[in-house]
Amino acid sequence: MYTSEKAPAKINLTLDVLYKRPDQYHEVEMVMTTVDLADRIELFLLESGQIKVESDSRFIPNDERNLAYRAAKLLKERFLIKKGVIIKIDKQIPVAAGLAGGSSDAAATLRGLNRLWNLNLTMDELAVIGSEIGSDVSFCVYNSTAIAKGRGEKITELPPPPQCWVVLAKPSQGVSTQSVYQSLRLDQLDHPDTGGMIMAIKNADYQGICTRLKNVLETVTLPKNPEVQQIKSQMLRSGADAVLMSGSGPTVYGLVKHESRAIRIYNSLRGFCEDVHIVRMLGAQQTLD
Repeated sequence: MYTSEKAPAKINLTLDVLYKRPDQYHEVEMVMTTVDLADRIELFLLESGQIKVESDSRFIPNDERNLAYRAAKLLKERFLIKKGVIIKIDKQIPVAAGLAGGSSDAAATLRGLNRLWNLNLTMDELAVIGSEIGSDVSFCVYNSTAIAKGRGEKITELPPPPQCWVVLAKPSQGVSTQSVYQSLRLDQLDHPDTGGMIMAIKNADYQGICTRLKNVLETVTLPKNPEVQQIKSQMLRSGADAVLMSGSGPTVYGLVKHESRAIRIYNSLRGFCEDVHIVRMLGAQQTLD
């Protein structure tokens, strides 16, 4: 038996950090959506009971460091599943990019195994399980547009934003999410207009979305990573309607209404950034073609 799932990348339209919690996590409030840059997850039933991860990317671990492996192991143990699975990951989302690639793979594995192992769990139940694997996994289970609160696991779905083009550019230099949060000055943050962003999405107000893009983690990542700031500036100079860093970085994206301008921005970035993509906004649950 076999099934497959699409695992799209996410971008943050807003990212706010409210305070540090007693459990040492940060209380966040984020509006996120998905774009049409996706990994493909293929799941093959194994009678032996083993969990195996296979990937074409040398950057992907095939053991418990892999969130998809962890998702399969959690479901197997929780529901006393005797059978196993081979998880094949066709990696298209850049690794350690602020695009939730690993979390999306884990969420796709949860959705696929729900069918393959006949668990009959609801999306809400899968999202709760996903919260035990990683902060973005709950959002990625729904693969839509949503506001995420708590550590990122409290999800309220929103309608998809109006269609547009998204240019994604990931610099070569990596960013440690943990160190970004540790360096954040909570008393000095200029917070996003989260409520305004939600209303702009509900009203399909593209310009309203563009003017409200904001990520408080930029206050840490940009000063430490000049290349990220350089990409932001280049995108704006080349005609992006709005530009923001996703997650803790280092990926930057630009929103563009017209494809010709998206191509111009793409070409302007190719000189000093190898990992550049032009994709469409998704914002709603997708299945494999």
